[in-house]
Amino acid sequence: MPQLADVIAILEAHYPPSSAESWDAVGLACGDPAADVRRVLFAVDPVEAVAEEAIQWGADLIVTHHPLFLRGVHGVPATTPKGRLVHRLISHGVALYTAHTNADSAGDGVNDALAGALGLRGLRPLNPHAGEQLDKLVVFVPEPDTARVLDALTAAGAGVIGDYERCAWMTSGTGTFRPGPGANPTIGEVGAVEEVPEHRVEMVMPRGSRTGVVAALIEAHPYEEPAYDLYELATLPAGTGLGRIGALDEPETLRSFTRRVAAALPATVGGVRAAGDPERLVRTVAVCGGAGDSLLDTARRAGVDVYVTGDLRHHPVSESLDNGGPALVDVAHWAGEWPWLERAADRLRADMADAGTRVETRVSVAPTDPWTLHEPSRPAGALVPEGGTSPER
Repeated sequence: MPQLADVIAILEAHYPPSSAESWDAVGLACGDPAADVRRVLFAVDPVEAVAEEAIQWGADLIVTHHPLFLRGVHGVPATTPKGRLVHRLISHGVALYTAHTNADSAGDGVNDALAGALGLRGLRPLNPHAGEQLDKLVVFVPEPDTARVLDALTAAGAGVIGDYERCAWMTSGTGTFRPGPGANPTIGEVGAVEEVPEHRVEMVMPRGSRTGVVAALIEAHPYEEPAYDLYELATLPAGTGLGRIGALDEPETLRSFTRRVAAALPATVGGVRAAGDPERLVRTVAVCGGAGDSLLDTARRAGVDVYVTGDLRHHPVSESLDNGGPALVDVAHWAGEWPWLERAADRLRADMADAGTRVETRVSVAPTDPWTLHEPSRPAGALVPEGGTSPER
């Protein structure tokens, strides 16, 4: 039977904690890594209804998208709502694990699931993470010493490309120099021009290893003053990041697209709202599960036709439309993140099977959208309440 640590290892292979935003709190909130896990419940929110469902089903682990503790706490007494939840879970042997913004950013994570539910194709991140920062080292080495210097640079972290190491480009040429007074040349004599067959060696390295690589170069190089250059390489976008951009197979009106969104997501009291011309044609779409008004300008710069997200507010929406931004579709925060749960559950179950073991998975049936009542408004344009009087005088 798998242990909790085994399940966490699979989750973190798909949703690396290192890719979470700096303000986030992801990972194991409670539970013993050595405990056995047979059943795993997936949910958006770590709330009482979800905990009760897990206990009744006999779950050993709850995986939620939202953290229980997003900010630091000094205790978890059972006199507080979150403390009561922790005590209840622990007393029933239920662990709690969170994958939040790391699941937002990951491939096949929250935003890929939302985009897939809406039928989008050709997905790419809306706000991509920066790729790895790399330097390139260029050094000139006497030909008989090249292999030794290459080995030293490799041991210090240079020359790794994907699954390959000791990667280098070498060309042959002639180095020339004249040692000055006070020099102690390895080759040649003070005051005499020297020409030496040398290799020009080029290797990439993570920027964080720059100091160690240069120190290894100076230690291994035969020259008293080795000649080398360091270049900072351009940082290219990674394939992960917040939000997604994709396209519909065929353009449709904003009115039709809004109906598409409402049909694809779980029903909520608040429903789905749209801002923009209802007859505007939509082809390119940006999405961000959860609350995404921080990416309104990013969506505008991307030139998409519509942006789908949650928790949109009056003033940012109005300003975005006035600033030439896309049409906007506002969905319930919970609903925009819910499509990920089934994907995450399926992926965990499949990976456990590949590892020669199994767990049962289940997506919570508890609707955790906090809104419980919606009264339809009067028809658009009807500013005067029934039985009221016009404000005009």
